[in-house]
Amino acid sequence: MTETNDTKKIISDLFHQHADLLYNYAITRINDLQQAEDLVQETFISALKNYENFKGESKASTWLIAILKNKIIDIYRKKVREFKQESLDTLAFTDNYFDEKGHWKKGSYPGPWKSDAIDEQDRDEFYKILQKCLSRLKEIQRIAFVMKHLDDAETEEICKELEITASNYWVLIHRAKLQLRDCLEKNWINV
Repeated sequence: MTETNDTKKIISDLFHQHADLLYNYAITRINDLQQAEDLVQETFISALKNYENFKGESKASTWLIAILKNKIIDIYRKKVREFKQESLDTLAFTDNYFDEKGHWKKGSYPGPWKSDAIDEQDRDEFYKILQKCLSRLKEIQRIAFVMKHLDDAETEEICKELEITASNYWVLIHRAKLQLRDCLEKNWINV
């Protein structure tokens, strides 16, 4: 495609309108500031190259997020391939919640939360703590959790994209939830 000045102007306008949205979308899924910035740039480069294919049947933000989402999934796949060097079976007993037989360790099982719903003024602080807690998960756990609970992806889709079995997926999600709960309890709920 020959990039016309009109197309460049349109993409520039889209950048000013949607860059923050795309960056926030990327950072919550990638958890790497530089990589999130790079993904946003790559998204707009792809948009510039493929603008002629955008028919306007959806909002521009929807189209840009779809491009970004595909780039994020490519990164997830790469990270999963790297992670597969380490067996998923080693995840089963590497946390602090269960003993070798898979039973709760004494004092590790969850208790009731002693907090009311998050009020509006605390929301930003909560999301910062949630990001911190997500960053402490093993990469494969974080990816699976984000795909399930932020992107609302179906289990089958996640397993396919990450090339893992359903049982591996459920172990990852279960461990991620336990670790997130523990982290949120220590850094938000019981502070």
